[in-house]
Amino acid sequence: MILLTGIGELTTNDPSLAGGADRYGTLADAAVLIEDGRIVWAGPASDSVARHARGDSAAVVDAGGRAVIPGFVDSHTHLVFGGDRAEEFAARMAGRPYVAGGIRTTVAATRAASDDQLRARLAGFVAELHRQGTTTFEVKTGYGLTVRDEERAARLAAEVTPEVTFLGAHVVPAEYADARDEYIDLVCGPMLDACAPFCRWIDVFCETGAFTPAESRRILAAGVEKGLRPRVHGNQLGPGEGVRIAVEVQAASVDHCTYLDDDDIAALAGSDTVATLLPGVEFSTRQPYPDARRLLDAGVTVALASDCNPGSSFTSSMPLMIALAVREMGMTPAEAVWAATAGGARALRRDDVGLIAPGARADLLLLDAPSRVHLAYRPGVPLVGAVYRGGVRL
Repeated sequence: MILLTGIGELTTNDPSLAGGADRYGTLADAAVLIEDGRIVWAGPASDSVARHARGDSAAVVDAGGRAVIPGFVDSHTHLVFGGDRAEEFAARMAGRPYVAGGIRTTVAATRAASDDQLRARLAGFVAELHRQGTTTFEVKTGYGLTVRDEERAARLAAEVTPEVTFLGAHVVPAEYADARDEYIDLVCGPMLDACAPFCRWIDVFCETGAFTPAESRRILAAGVEKGLRPRVHGNQLGPGEGVRIAVEVQAASVDHCTYLDDDDIAALAGSDTVATLLPGVEFSTRQPYPDARRLLDAGVTVALASDCNPGSSFTSSMPLMIALAVREMGMTPAEAVWAATAGGARALRRDDVGLIAPGARADLLLLDAPSRVHLAYRPGVPLVGAVYRGGVRL
């Protein structure tokens, strides 16, 4: 049993714990009791539960007035790949526009890498995520684009997270440039069959230069028939049908959402589909940032994620996503922290993470700061002082 006490500001994301005072369930001078990897209580440090826990010989951790928030939930990453695309990044910074075709460079490097090389690199990324406070994360395939290489990407990802997404529909590989229909048959058939045992989700890049709306619908339907739940990459490079397809198929999330019209926003507001925003992409590609304020004001559920990948967002830092969302996308610090924790959990359809409440997994962060605001107020400063995952300090 662990009693974390002396918390200056506790963000629970459970309004009931703060008497419904705010959406974020914020408590001052608070404590959290952890047992068997779960939160069993959270409330004022002066409460009798906290006093009794001390008497029951709980291991006491004094936060010393620092802030505590839930562990970050990163619901969109691409962590199984070979090589990098630093030269492409440098070219973009010199003025070359971003196009999805650069994915094929990573496909070639990934196919050339061994299982052990990919596994070791993946382990390094997982450690990097944990150091920065990410305790739950999703991983997509999509850099193999053969049955063998997509299967091994799914298999390796499943070694580190239950949240694995089949993304054979990332781009059409070069060898199928003149045979799109054959590649889509492969994605919907043998490739999906090989990957489905390791995956929970299916995704498609519904975008000019990737997959058409009709192709996207077919691919998502094939995944759903195999028992996978849908997600969509949509409206990143320009206006399109990605958002409306995501709502139509009851996708858990539609990710990017850079170019939205009023109909897109109305569709999202009337659905359970989460709009997952990926500001690291806009930072890295110099595209316009999504308008989070417009989405929030319409009542859309918004998540933040890193989209960690070697081409368009080679960062795993959720604190950076929070700072960018506040500075560039119209979010308040409290909204951005919620989106990076509870919002990500909703995008993964999880109710056991993204909050600090009885029954939830004991994933929480002790910040070297007195409040969550500092995550945006002090960008680039490593403020995650301690990370607990399942009640264990990492």
